[in-house]
Parts: sequence; C-alpha cells; structure tokens
Amino acid sequence: MSQFDPENHSHRRFNPLTGSWVLVSPHRSKRPWQGQEERPAVDARPAYDANCYLCPGNERAGGVKNPDYSGPYVFQNDFSALLPNVPLSAAADHELLVSASESGLCRVICFSPRHDLTLPQMSHEELCKVVDLWAVQYQELAAMDGINHVQIFENKGEAMGCSNPHPHGQIWAQQTVPDEAAKKTQRMQAHLERTGRTLLGDYRTVELERASRLVCDNESFVALVPFWATWPFETLVLCKRHVRNLSDMTDAERSDLADILKRLTTRYDNLFECSFPYSAGMHQAPTDGADHDAWDWHMHFYPPLLRSSSVKKFMVGYEMLGEPQRDITPEAAAERLRALSETHYTR
Repeated sequence: MSQFDPENHSHRRFNPLTGSWVLVSPHRSKRPWQGQEERPAVDARPAYDANCYLCPGNERAGGVKNPDYSGPYVFQNDFSALLPNVPLSAAADHELLVSASESGLCRVICFSPRHDLTLPQMSHEELCKVVDLWAVQYQELAAMDGINHVQIFENKGEAMGCSNPHPHGQIWAQQTVPDEAAKKTQRMQAHLERTGRTLLGDYRTVELERASRLVCDNESFVALVPFWATWPFETLVLCKRHVRNLSDMTDAERSDLADILKRLTTRYDNLFECSFPYSAGMHQAPTDGADHDAWDWHMHFYPPLLRSSSVKKFMVGYEMLGEPQRDITPEAAAERLRALSETHYTR
C-alpha cells in the first residue's frame, strides 16, 4: 500500500474553533470542468451614480437623503433584519417547536463616497478611517443595554448576494450570541482552562513556525489559509498578540489591520483579475459584560471562486447532507495567494 500523501489522498481536517470537520479531496482538482461558467461582471463603475441609494447626497430606498459625506459613513439600515425593543416572548407549544423573540440593531457602513472603489483600491489612509469607524461602532453598540454580540461583516459582489455595488459593509448587533460565536466561545474557554493559553494564540504560533499556509503578514497581523479551510481560497486574519476585540487594539495595530486587509484583498483581485467576491467578517468577544479572556479577535474571508472568475463553488449534495468538502489543499491555496503581486492588477 502506498504511503499517505495529503496533497493527493482524500482526508478529513478538524476545525478546533467549531469542533467540526472538513473533507479534503485534492485529487478532484484534476477533474475536467463542464459545469456552469458564469460571465464575470464588468467592474467599470462611475465614481458617482445618481441612481445609487448609497452615494453621497442621494435619497435612500427608505426616503432618507444621504449627507454629502467625504469619508466612511454609517447609518441605521432602512430594512433591518433586527429591530429594537421587540417584546419579550418565548413559545413552545411542543418540545420540538420552540421560538423566542430577538431584538437588536442593524447598521450600514459605506466605506467610501466613491461608487467605484472597493477595499483593495482604497488608500491605506482611507482604510484606516474604515477600521477606526468599525472600532467606534463596536464600542458604541457594545455599551448598549441588551446588546450581547456585535457582528461586523461585508458581502462583496453579486455572487454573495450583495444588493448594491457601492463599497459597503454591515453591522448587526443583537441580544443573543449567535451560534457560530457561541460555539467558538465554548471551544476557546475549554482550551484556556486546559492549557492556560488561548486557542488562537497557540494556533498562530504553529502557523508562524511552519509557514506553509501563510499568505502575508506585517508587524501586528498575519493572513493565512487555515488548516481546516472549507472555501477554495478561504483566509483567516489573526493579530500577533492577544486582543479580544477592536477596542483592545492600539492605534498602530489598527493601522496595521488596514494594511493587511489591503494587501490580502489586492491578492484576491489579482488571483483571477476580477473584483473578487467574498463574505468577510470579524469575530470578537461577546459584549455581555463577561471578561472573555479566552477570546482572540480574528477575521474570516470566505470567497466562492474556485478555478477562475467564472467558476464558483457552491455547498451542495454531500456538503449539505454530510460535511463541507474542498478540492485544493489549504497549502496549495496559500502558495498561490502568497505568490501574487500586492499591486492591484488594474494598475
């Protein structure tokens, strides 16, 4: 029997943050592709669009007029998924039919007044303003009564269901710690109690030592393809010291976060020479008043592109019924991302 080779033989990898597994099938990357290939959208937008409800001075769908903003701009989502002051309610007329009311707030952050810019096309100074606004919003929402979790995220591109191409992200703040963050809280706390160290602190040390999955780094942060990555070019951004949330970061670290985000997202666009779609978001300590010393701030990027700007990966079949599966190994994905230029392909 031949010796096991993780670059050629199917195997499973464990995600210590969630306790789940992913099936890795590297031999499948050799299969011919005769599935759907979508024509990539042409990314040639004007700096200002009179019909865009996020551009400065324009009227939003809810009837409110945007100010003539010149930097990142935040406002209450006109069509929020979460609403404040929802009456408390819990219903269970059967043990398998349980529901409970949920209250919260949803906000939108326009990254730039320019309609035609995405994060990798913005300057470092402009990105610093976005990171600083994220920090202010986290602090403000965390201080509110009844807000126990703050989720900052971005859906970029039509492939990720983004309803408007103007560069923007969202913040959902809610009463309940959602499932993904709750699972991580349990796993991180268990690791701290067992070892006296944080889970992601230990993981960061291993990745920096081995380096095979690193994409790029700077003084304060490292971007890497996690060992347990599910999406083809999924990445994880970690701080090089223990910080629970944006509020724990120094001014220099927030500047370095802007730097690492620009360098990583530039590589994404350069990979297939397109405006690379993804869902991205940061996980940070819940805001329920506990210390959460086991928590390390981190940020996920989940991009769907598989082989080109026209071939996407979807969670179907076995993945919906069994567990996630990927064709290219995290090491191979990291190698491709690492080799890319940090100058945007449009320049």
